[in-house]
Amino acid sequence: MAANFKAELVGSFSTPCAENPTVAMMEAAFVHHAMDWRYINAEVQPDGLAAAVAGARAMGWRGFNLSIPHKVAVIEHLDGLGESASLIGAVNTVVRRDNKLVGENTDGKGFLKALQTVVDPQNKSVVMFGAGGAARAVAVELALAGASRITVVNRSVERGQGLVDLLNDKTPTDARLQVWQATFELPAETDIVINVTSIGLYPDLDARIDYNVETLKSNMVVADAITNPPRTHFVRDAESRGCRALDGLGMLVNQGVIALKYWTDRDVDPEPMRTRVEQVLGL
Repeated sequence: MAANFKAELVGSFSTPCAENPTVAMMEAAFVHHAMDWRYINAEVQPDGLAAAVAGARAMGWRGFNLSIPHKVAVIEHLDGLGESASLIGAVNTVVRRDNKLVGENTDGKGFLKALQTVVDPQNKSVVMFGAGGAARAVAVELALAGASRITVVNRSVERGQGLVDLLNDKTPTDARLQVWQATFELPAETDIVINVTSIGLYPDLDARIDYNVETLKSNMVVADAITNPPRTHFVRDAESRGCRALDGLGMLVNQGVIALKYWTDRDVDPEPMRTRVEQVLGL
């Protein structure tokens, strides 16, 4: 007679993609820790999001991740939001708590955890390229962690100013907008430089951020949120200038670690997760 087995279910609601590094790293964590859980990728189109959330609710899923374009649209289908998700206005992780689905955002938390391995952002001056959804998450977490100043460098005035206003109104940081109309010169007092744009993301491997590389100083910490490829031109430029550089894999893995803590209440080992992501990416 077959054994009766039921694994706890979590997963992601995304649009179609190739082999998913997130699925691979989550499953690697379950295998490493011998956990009876499964992480399932469900390809959900925008018009099917409400039904997908209802299905996860009905089937007792412990939670799920969301990718673009679902991060904002999902909010109306949830029972509440965590502090960061509420400030950011976007959700990438949903957690079942007391039979309610609560939206969280681990984008910024994952980045912050990776950054804190080399520098504490408290009282630091930050320059950040980008003002999209991931940039909003990163900026909010940096501000909540005590960054004294955040300069948002962005081509769109409307989106950039929206993020700056959010930071100034809702967090203690001093946020400023620098409209990106020409090659950007990093201020000498900058402590941390971050790319949260898609510039350099596969397949546009030759794309470069329009800034003066000569203004990078060896005392600066430079971080790129791009995961594929991890060693972007931005990361290599920073290394060539003697900066401490962080690639985007730390952010990706830490997002997974934080999400698994939300869902399973367990602290998992990030090393098997990073190893599996590197395998998927062919590194």
